[in-house]
Amino acid sequence: MKRALVTGANRGIGFAIAIGLAVQGVEVMLGARDLAAGKVAARQIGASALELDVADPNSIEDAAKAVGQIDILVNNAGVLAYGNFLQDAEEFRRSMDVMVHGPYLLMHHLVPHMMQRNYGRVVNVSSGWGAFSDGVSGPGAYGAAKAALNALTVATARTLPPDVKVNAMCPGWVRTRMGGASASRSPEQGADTAIWLAMLPDNGPTGGFFRDRKKIPW
Repeated sequence: MKRALVTGANRGIGFAIAIGLAVQGVEVMLGARDLAAGKVAARQIGASALELDVADPNSIEDAAKAVGQIDILVNNAGVLAYGNFLQDAEEFRRSMDVMVHGPYLLMHHLVPHMMQRNYGRVVNVSSGWGAFSDGVSGPGAYGAAKAALNALTVATARTLPPDVKVNAMCPGWVRTRMGGASASRSPEQGADTAIWLAMLPDNGPTGGFFRDRKKIPW
């Protein structure tokens, strides 16, 4: 049985990803900053909850030790900042911590185990707002952080053997607390490509950016 860690998984897209993986027989660990909320969500799908604040290196290290070896890492946790990041340095720092430094440190701790077993899947939940092809159009620090996450995806994939695959995906505009009630997609629709990337076959792609299971430009 494959084992997966999904960050920010107690609600929204992360929870939908966790459900999709559990349905496919994956042992899922839901990473959540609020452990109580994580436990409630985990019980609904027969998964385990793990306290994990991806903005805190110590929390990441503790979580990595607790999960041990995993086959699938989904870096889903995110924050949406609307301010001018040249005026709000703290907002920029937190955006980078949650959506770039956190994913990097999780890969730092967990990917070596994947390499030892010659199997791994890393999915970075990004956004079209971080695509240079679309002008890095995201608000505030969000677009800059997602663009950096995309670059991290490419750089990491280049350093790893092809049996450890690292890809980024854009879920689209999803009805979550972040996306709002008027968004055009359900969490399940937003999660679909991430689940597909998490379960890629041996001949699947690596180092790519995807939406609706199709490659899109960076």
